Amino acid sequence: MKLHQLPTPVYVIDEDKLTENLKILRRVERSTGCKILLAQKAFSAYCEYPLIGQYISGTTASGLYEARLGKEEMGKENHVFCPAYLDGEFDEIADICDHIVFNSFAQKQKFYARRKNASVGLRVNPEFSTQETAIYDPCAPGSRFGVTKANFREDLLDGIEGLHMHTLCEQGADALAATVEVFEQKFGEYLRGMRWLNLGGGHHITKPGYDIALLERTIGRLSDKYGVQVYLEPGEAIALNAGLLATKVLEIVENGIQTAILDASAACHMPDVLEMPYRPPLKGSGLAGQKKYTYRLSARTCLAGDIIGDYSFDEQLSEGDILYFEDMAIYSMVKNNTFNGMPLPAIAAMRGGECSIVKEFGYADFKSRLS
Repeated sequence: MKLHQLPTPVYVIDEDKLTENLKILRRVERSTGCKILLAQKAFSAYCEYPLIGQYISGTTASGLYEARLGKEEMGKENHVFCPAYLDGEFDEIADICDHIVFNSFAQKQKFYARRKNASVGLRVNPEFSTQETAIYDPCAPGSRFGVTKANFREDLLDGIEGLHMHTLCEQGADALAATVEVFEQKFGEYLRGMRWLNLGGGHHITKPGYDIALLERTIGRLSDKYGVQVYLEPGEAIALNAGLLATKVLEIVENGIQTAILDASAACHMPDVLEMPYRPPLKGSGLAGQKKYTYRLSARTCLAGDIIGDYSFDEQLSEGDILYFEDMAIYSMVKNNTFNGMPLPAIAAMRGGECSIVKEFGYADFKSRLS
């Protein structure tokens, strides 16, 4: 079926764009010898894991459930990092993960003997912030992520085969290069003799204008200097601009401004709109006042603040119109919820303009989360 024939609301994964992103990442792997892993916290649409697995080296997880998903659905390298592992889950994690990264020396001391065949690493915190949004800054003052230089215990490094550093969020290679310089000053000496270095996620490699040459030079220099296998864990870069959220106009209400009530919700279907906050791109629209007709786009929940934003259009909106929010593959399906009894959007895949529904949800999905 065609895009306009899909039921709404629906997430649509653009497999052509996904493949385009994956080809860029594969070129980086081949040119540098690094290994790239899908950070499942951003994109866990496992129907696409067979495709993704053709281009990159595996998956990375934030806990047992993501680790199981990566193992079951992609079956390539399977890494995990968690700030604190659960005692009852750790043995299963060790069964299915190739790399286990600890957040502290205390966690390493507690679980190291149960690692089985996994390569063990330690997350470090270079305390070097390159972004302004504190909620997404692992190096913010008081951060719980990683061992700082002041708390580093050289005497407890026995068995540690790699270091892990994740400090970026939607950033370019310039931020990575600057951070690596600080990282080396604080922790570089400990890399010698180790097997690998994981540079974490937040690399916007597939964004237009990203300096891939600088990324490749940075990876190459680290590999040559320390003799380590370098890993990257992008999430957004995998599916950047590779998804839509299609939604229907249900009603137009007037109260000083015109509000279009949609069958999609910011709170339920794209919660980053309220959490960050940010204004999601909408196909064919402009800023408020930029085009002839301006509307506030909102949802049919009873949450007064469930507002997506103010958008303008060349033509008036009418009941039944379909709107397409863009860049909706990432941090949408993985974060959505059924607050207020809102149904979850269906999931569809699109290739060459042809769409197919992969999964639909109903009342059982709402009820099964409650008791």
